[in-house]
Amino acid sequence: MKNERNNIPQLRPTIENLSQAIFTVNRHAKTAPNPKFLYQLKHDAIKKMIRDGKAKKTGLHFSNNPRNSQQQSDVLVVCGDYTFHIPPTKQDFEQLPHLGKLDQSVRNPRASISLTNAKKLLSSYTGLKEAPEASTSDRTRKYVKPVFKKLGERYP
Repeated sequence: MKNERNNIPQLRPTIENLSQAIFTVNRHAKTAPNPKFLYQLKHDAIKKMIRDGKAKKTGLHFSNNPRNSQQQSDVLVVCGDYTFHIPPTKQDFEQLPHLGKLDQSVRNPRASISLTNAKKLLSSYTGLKEAPEASTSDRTRKYVKPVFKKLGERYP
């Protein structure tokens, strides 16, 4: 059974496969300890799909989780049967209609692609590579003894 799993054919970058891969990466990024690469992969893949005509920006939605403001908008992008949100540009505010509040009843279909295969497909599609994590031994600092000064003395 292990041999069967290792011989999975390379996924082709069709609209459906790319959409499922973005959905899988986005779902895992929400709970990942370091989601930066996954969100960058999603963003780059969606941007490339828009350039290639495989995805289309349809409008703006109010964000459910605005950052530092009362209100924030996200761009709604349709890729096959899936919809995603990406940060807007200034041109998006001028060119796209505002669709108001996000409709909670609309859901993306389930994706049947693993995170590993999704990352491979999107990396090959976008050309973005994941930087290897620094080993834990490199991150640990050497202990430095604290320096105590007498009351009133200044640190150099």
